Amino acid sequence: MNIFQRRESEIRSYSRSYPTIFERAEGARLFDREGRPYVDFFAGAGALNYGHNPPAMREALIAYLQEGGVLHSLDMATVAKQRFLERFEEVILEPRGMDYKLQFTAPTGTNAIEAALKLARRVTKRRNVIAFTNAYHGLSAGALAVTANRHFRHEAWTQRLDASFMPFDGYLGAGVDTLAYLRRSLSDTSSGIDLPAAIVLETVQAEGGVNIARTEWLQGVADLCQQHGILLIVDDIQVGCGRTGSFFSFERTGIRPDLIALSKSISGCGLPMSLLLIKPEHDQWKPGEHTGTFRGNNLAFVAATEALNYWATAEFTAQIAARGAHMSARLHALAAELPEIEAKPRGVGMIHGLEFKQASRCQAVASEAFQQGLIIEICGSGKNVLKFLPPLTIDEATLDAGIDIVRSAVLATAKGSPALTTAPSE
Repeated sequence: MNIFQRRESEIRSYSRSYPTIFERAEGARLFDREGRPYVDFFAGAGALNYGHNPPAMREALIAYLQEGGVLHSLDMATVAKQRFLERFEEVILEPRGMDYKLQFTAPTGTNAIEAALKLARRVTKRRNVIAFTNAYHGLSAGALAVTANRHFRHEAWTQRLDASFMPFDGYLGAGVDTLAYLRRSLSDTSSGIDLPAAIVLETVQAEGGVNIARTEWLQGVADLCQQHGILLIVDDIQVGCGRTGSFFSFERTGIRPDLIALSKSISGCGLPMSLLLIKPEHDQWKPGEHTGTFRGNNLAFVAATEALNYWATAEFTAQIAARGAHMSARLHALAAELPEIEAKPRGVGMIHGLEFKQASRCQAVASEAFQQGLIIEICGSGKNVLKFLPPLTIDEATLDAGIDIVRSAVLATAKGSPALTTAPSE
């Protein structure tokens, strides 16, 4: 029995799905202890949009450490934080005409969601929050209350009060207008839905199965928030920082959320960092009213500042569009080539899903793909969607190599390969 089995909790999951010991990584590839390469279509669950060990970020971090820069600072002012704030204002906020305050909330995305929910309730003096089917917002108590998946929600663990769920766009089928249902629920005093402090949503539900909300649906939700004095919280933790093609996933819609949660790839290279963007009129915190010991991770500020250079010109956005279009074309071609597997591709930018009719087939393909040298995750409430989440910086040849492995894995499992019985464990 190895040290991981002997000493690490049974809670571990990814190490079960990818049973090897990784040693190093570069760009869109991981290498295990034996030197075997793996194409990475997982990208740290979206924390590595710029790939593993981006050279410019690595060099900036080494230089900062050699200079004896401050590492831990709570919310004290540091040179590293100042540089990040100035660069974020210059490259992200000002070109988009966005006026937001930034709150550094601690290491992970769920911390940003907790802060958003708490602040929304403080501002509106209301308790209820509306979330959506298939939502995933984190697993701390407040974020768990607005996370839909029953796998994570357990009556014995926490009270899940003050949260109401509504059907996401498309949840009830293409012919059903879920926005109309939400509108009626908010306007009807007998709907049983208390007027909420906030509506929290992902524009693309990543963990939920790569479910993409239509522009008009998102705009309609934003309009309802305006009409009823509800704060709109957009969770851009996994699908922000360029994943959908623009820095923020909602840019295609023209909406302006009241609160925006960012984490994962905001630090650029996987260092813990999360923040909440707040419209100035909602920044009603009292000093120290919401804190976190590790909200001043200066190494993350250094890497994040360097990462923002990708967004200084339009070239990176164009590259994401080109790679995303190529991935979409390949996946649609795969589905057309092998209609018997009944797989449906969908996606936007550089997040795509391949939905299988049978969860066992999806899990078998993921397992076989790992054996052939590809890291890819399963998502969706039925665990029947392969989620394609490669680094935004991946070159086309490596992208094709990964998709070729998926195709090979599909063929292998379709022929009754043993992979059909070796699905990754959860």
